[in-house]
Amino acid sequence: MKLDFAKGNGLIPAIIQDAVTNKVLMLGYMNEEAYEKTVTTKQVTFFSRTKNRLWTKGEESGNFLNVVSMAPDCDNDTLLIKVHPVGPVCHTGDDTCWGETNSNDIQFLAYLQDFIDKRKKEMPEGSYTTSLFNKGINRMAQKVGEEAVETVIEATNGTDDRMIYEASDLIYHLIVLLASKGYRIEDLANELKKRHKE
Repeated sequence: MKLDFAKGNGLIPAIIQDAVTNKVLMLGYMNEEAYEKTVTTKQVTFFSRTKNRLWTKGEESGNFLNVVSMAPDCDNDTLLIKVHPVGPVCHTGDDTCWGETNSNDIQFLAYLQDFIDKRKKEMPEGSYTTSLFNKGINRMAQKVGEEAVETVIEATNGTDDRMIYEASDLIYHLIVLLASKGYRIEDLANELKKRHKE
């Protein structure tokens, strides 16, 4: 990755975004040394203009920013860093430097998809997801059917809490089925988006 540190007197802005929720968490500045340390350690390090030194976010608080990906903008003078934050990001104790709550629960489905894809690739022993993949497509499809029936039963004759519980099982098993066929939950979102009419 070739970054142009010269434009900003040796510093480039680094936008920090949560890799799961997509919330922008903070903005910091990096010099080339901070960038190299971030690449090496996989924890975001900035150049502190007030302290005039390198500063790894979390070095005192323990609220590290663990790097998921890094990408330059079109001019190679700004960096977008996607992270998994450990704890609140702002020094005030807020989730973000804009006082926002860092949550977007719908994004958890993409995280869950990634987790299930990883299980499919690694197939660790003792994992329920691994056992589903080992049992094959027919059993996975059967589980989706069973969970759909249980969701319907709870919706019509059960409680709302149990309906949510069973519907969650349904979504989980559906994602496993999609993964077994080489698809992702985003493929369903794309199909629904194509069908949507204002």
